[in-house]
Amino acid sequence: MNIRLLALLGGTALALSACASTRDEPIAPAPPVGPGAIVGTVAADRNGDGIVDGYYSSDGLYHAVEGPPCPPPPPPMPSRRGERG
Repeated sequence: MNIRLLALLGGTALALSACASTRDEPIAPAPPVGPGAIVGTVAADRNGDGIVDGYYSSDGLYHAVEGPPCPPPPPPMPSRRGERG
């Protein structure tokens, strides 16, 4: 069993070495800027919640992103307990 395992590992290493490349490949250009993005700025997440709060412009100033206020929560559902008609 050990010989089979060593042969499998050797064959795998040999097969994967064919994928290796030593020549310098050209670097792909940057992807296009998405909708709403401002070229030359860096997104900022100041409170660490994973949502972008604003951006830093090229001169280092922070600009907050202000959106419309969130809608109010829906009214609570009536309880199933209590008086029944």
